Amino acid sequence: MDLKGKAVLVTGASQGLGKALMGHFARRGARVVGVARHAQPMEAVAEALRAEGLEAHGLAYDVGDKESIYRLVGVAASLVGPMDVLVHNASTLGPTPLPLLLDTACEDLQRVLEVNLVGPFRLSKAVVGNMVVRGGGLVVNITSDAAVASYPRWGAYSVSKSALEHLGRIWAAELEGTGVHFLNVDPGEMDTRMHADAIPDADRATLARPEDVAARIVALVERPLPLSGSRLEAASLEAA
Repeated sequence: MDLKGKAVLVTGASQGLGKALMGHFARRGARVVGVARHAQPMEAVAEALRAEGLEAHGLAYDVGDKESIYRLVGVAASLVGPMDVLVHNASTLGPTPLPLLLDTACEDLQRVLEVNLVGPFRLSKAVVGNMVVRGGGLVVNITSDAAVASYPRWGAYSVSKSALEHLGRIWAAELEGTGVHFLNVDPGEMDTRMHADAIPDADRATLARPEDVAARIVALVERPLPLSGSRLEAASLEAA
């Protein structure tokens, strides 16, 4: 996909991988909207990109809030037009230190699912219909190795990411032939605040930089896309 002039929406964009993705998409000529829960850090990211002469906007919405989704899509479309690329990056671990399933409150599991699974489902519903009408588009689910491996204490997060991946595969099967693509991308272990919250004693030198991972993901988008519904690991992708 030639990203010049394309409308891109990235969730969880005020820090970490989402922030890096905003920058890489914008520098490739896309018109980018980033979304996060808190207005000040999100706007700071967008303002820094605008200072480079790039088109970037920051919006403050909670993707886990049902009432926010259509307002979010409406405002984003008013800024950059109908979305060509949607990146589901926003995630929550739930309470940390990560608890065993026996110690996980039902309300905490529900919140993780609302942000990591139901939110992306609602947001996709709000965006993908227009993509189908226009004959093309791309939805990228940022997933995790926890979606395919059974790590103790990662229960709520793991379940949400496993379900998100399968949701992407079902979307791909149902929309085959429409020109709308769905990809599940595992970024690997990155040096982010979320990783530090989950594993505070991890050796940061062994972790990938969000900037490097974002470069690989954006390069993937610019090349001929793999089969819709595919699961990809960022570490195996070529950088731009």
